[in-house]
Amino acid sequence: MARISANNRTLHEHGRDEADMKSWSNKHKQTTAATPANQPAEGGTPYLSDNVARNLDNMQSELGGSPDLKVRRIQIGGERRIEAAAIHLSGLADTVAVNEFVIGSLLGNTEDLFPDDSDDMVTASNQAAPETSHGGAAASGTAARAEAAINATAESAANSAAKSAPIFTAEPGTGRSTLPQLILNRALEIGDAVLQEGWKDIMLAVLSGDTVILLEGYRTAIICETRGGEQRSVSEPSSQLVVRGPKDGFVESVATNISLIRRRIKSPKLRLEYMKIGTETQTHVALMYMKGIAGEDLIREVRERLHKIALDEVLESGFIEELIQDKTFTPFPTIYNSERPDVAAGNLLEGRVVIIVDGTPFVLILPAVFTQFFQSAEDYSQRFDIAILMRVIRYVSFLVLILGPSVYLALTTYHYEMIPTTLLINLLSQRENVPFPAFVEVLLMETAFEILREAGVRMPRVIGQTVSVVGALILGTAVVEAGIITPIMVIVVALTGIASFAIPAYNMAIAGRLIRFAFLIMASMFGFYGITLALIVLVAHMNSLRSFGIPYLSPFVPLSVKGQKDTILRLPLWLMGPRKSPQQMRAELPEYMQLTTGYDEQLSPLILKNNTAARQQAEGEQHETDE
Repeated sequence: MARISANNRTLHEHGRDEADMKSWSNKHKQTTAATPANQPAEGGTPYLSDNVARNLDNMQSELGGSPDLKVRRIQIGGERRIEAAAIHLSGLADTVAVNEFVIGSLLGNTEDLFPDDSDDMVTASNQAAPETSHGGAAASGTAARAEAAINATAESAANSAAKSAPIFTAEPGTGRSTLPQLILNRALEIGDAVLQEGWKDIMLAVLSGDTVILLEGYRTAIICETRGGEQRSVSEPSSQLVVRGPKDGFVESVATNISLIRRRIKSPKLRLEYMKIGTETQTHVALMYMKGIAGEDLIREVRERLHKIALDEVLESGFIEELIQDKTFTPFPTIYNSERPDVAAGNLLEGRVVIIVDGTPFVLILPAVFTQFFQSAEDYSQRFDIAILMRVIRYVSFLVLILGPSVYLALTTYHYEMIPTTLLINLLSQRENVPFPAFVEVLLMETAFEILREAGVRMPRVIGQTVSVVGALILGTAVVEAGIITPIMVIVVALTGIASFAIPAYNMAIAGRLIRFAFLIMASMFGFYGITLALIVLVAHMNSLRSFGIPYLSPFVPLSVKGQKDTILRLPLWLMGPRKSPQQMRAELPEYMQLTTGYDEQLSPLILKNNTAARQQAEGEQHETDE
């Protein structure tokens, strides 16, 4: 009876140990499931659930059952299997990286993570009843065998309970890692991977092309950087072409564009900042600058303007350009854009800031001045004398673009006396059979030329240029033979159109085409007096423009003799001297000129008000501290 009582007591103790482990397991499950998936916690941020199936259902529901959401459900580990799921979007993720470095790592490198912990649990369970073992050794043979069988049954039950509980659960002060941490540090063979608990961050990672790993029993996901898919390879830029110089251009990938710049500037001073703009698109935007060369005020102002952008979508760099420029109502571009990495690298070394937007090959370069739009990357690849000649031709082309038709109109309408007699007789003889006045004649031809230009751009590239050129020739010949337009008018309009193609920056050429119509109206009303008045207004408007605090007409206004080395002229490199940052250039100006080049004084009124108030508050606090 005593032996039977002892055995019953042993069974009761082992049953109590098993019940305790089951109670601990249930308590842990209740704790981990206290916050369901997609339910805000106290801070208002949704978190994952510890149930993989529930998380997958929530993802499918949030994406509307999208068929391109790929889920690979697997079981990882040795004897103890844990359910896991690898999730990615097809087309956005690199399939090779997902299959080989994510799923392959989970299936091949996770078996070694489990035995050590399972042995620890078995060892801990074996220490449960030392007295029973000792009592069994002192008993008789039959009782010892019965007790050993009971002990084996209890040990098996304890091990089963241990295996049903979550493993690698880190507790404060234990120094142990959770299973997601062990997989991240010891199993995954991928370069970039992080742990994440926020539901919105996990969904954004999936929508960006990353792969998310979910584990049963854990509310922590592993995000693996597997962005890839199909994208355009690096090729020659479609605009800003050069005869001599690099032939590579930016693409629609932020990472590729950053690498193209870093390949040219191998300096630790090159700094990079990432941000996401657009509440719906979550577009990746990169901010690059040279530490110590770019002005700190400029960097701070650019960063603040970018953070203040509130848009649903940012699909191209033009969205950002329009929102951060100093003045909206102006035909002149105040932010430079380029798809050439060598141009971006050169401007970074001059102290400017480069903004790279995901999804477009055109990067933004700021601040920008008027002379910058007439410079080409080839100017620094050719001899300086050739570069000077090309720049002079570009400036002359811009003057022809905005003044050519208006000067012809003023001469033939108001100022006949300025035309040589022989040429005047010829012009009057041509106009005898033309039914329209000169202004209508110019307006018709300019409008027709703009239509042909736009048609050539929008049509397929193979036939677009042919249509624009042949169409202009056929149309010009037809209107002259029909007596609608004079031959000299066709020459003037054609020369004006060709001059617009000589300007390297496309947006500056568009600005010249817009301004041309304003000069035409003034010339038709007042002749050369109207042209002079329009020029005065144009120069005054340009003088009022600022690009992040930098005068648009600098280094002409305010005049800087040292700045003339690389404007209209391009002196030899050995005469330019060492490159200076904008801060050093501003410090060299006289005190009365520094007011026209400082950032605080030339920003928009709202930003000026905020900066002035902040500066006054800081000065007041400093004054109180000194007292």
